[in-house]
Amino acid sequence: MPPVIAQKSPIAVELEAGKTYYWCSCGKSGNQPFCDGSHKGSEFTPHAFTASESKTAYLCACKGTKNQPFCDGSHKEL
Repeated sequence: MPPVIAQKSPIAVELEAGKTYYWCSCGKSGNQPFCDGSHKGSEFTPHAFTASESKTAYLCACKGTKNQPFCDGSHKEL
């Protein structure tokens, strides 16, 4: 089963260097683009990543990126 498309554009977030984040891969989280546990009981798991620097990042919300969790423009093909 494919993931739910949360939205067809990336979500800008402020990342803090050294902090670990959990990106929602199922699309069901009410806390997009981050995981809230809505994947439980499915084949999806959150994608953990640690920010290498403090910056604004654009995280994928269409769940089609090949560069998880970052937007790669895949939403333009939907």
